[in-house]
Amino acid sequence: MESLSRVTVTAIDDLLTVFSPKGRQVSIRNRKSYGLSFCAEGRITYTLDGKETVSDNRHAVLLPQGRSYSLQGDKTGTFPVINFDCAAPLCDEIIALPLQSADEYIQAFETMKALSLFAENRAKIMSIFYDMLHRLARESEKWHLLMPAIRYLRRCYAQPEIKNATLAACCNMSEVYFRRLFVATYKTTPRQYLIDIRLHKAKALLSEGTEKIGAVAESCGFSSPYHFCRIFKEKTGLTPTAYRQQNRIFTI
Repeated sequence: MESLSRVTVTAIDDLLTVFSPKGRQVSIRNRKSYGLSFCAEGRITYTLDGKETVSDNRHAVLLPQGRSYSLQGDKTGTFPVINFDCAAPLCDEIIALPLQSADEYIQAFETMKALSLFAENRAKIMSIFYDMLHRLARESEKWHLLMPAIRYLRRCYAQPEIKNATLAACCNMSEVYFRRLFVATYKTTPRQYLIDIRLHKAKALLSEGTEKIGAVAESCGFSSPYHFCRIFKEKTGLTPTAYRQQNRIFTI
């Protein structure tokens, strides 16, 4: 992703407040512009190329131009969205930007929305938006520091044993600092983040294929079928077999 502090915005297409009820499911095809979305309340899960990204009060979300993705309303709420164009490519995936709080950003959004009623306020709107991007860039520094570890987890999740020391080395930081920064940024431990990746991959395999449970467990990095079944039911409320029966994708 291009650094937000170096983005050249060519236009702000519109400013929308989207109401998203629980259970809402939408598919977006070839998004026309980039989007920056905040969460006033509620929760949405976006899915692009099998990767899930959560929008809540602790995360802003960057939406890529030209990509197709789906979203699901997990909790009813409202989501301010700024659609904009850039002079150069910004991102090609959905990116969650950790926030201390979305409140100040939402206040700035409401100011922009009020100013947009009059064409002569374009420069002021741009100024507010650039200030918003600058603040997001500063808050996202921690995210950038951790990206080498995130990429490693996404690439090597099937390895049966991944240690914090290995992830910390990817980021060129001490193991203690790495874990503290990871928890502060993602609100979960590195181990739980890894388990979530493995479970997501396992769900896809269970839905799309006919592999035995033991084979799914092994290909997703779980130490044993028993461990896999225990964790899977703990997190989803279903056994792997029951999940497959309910979510199997049939093809002709």
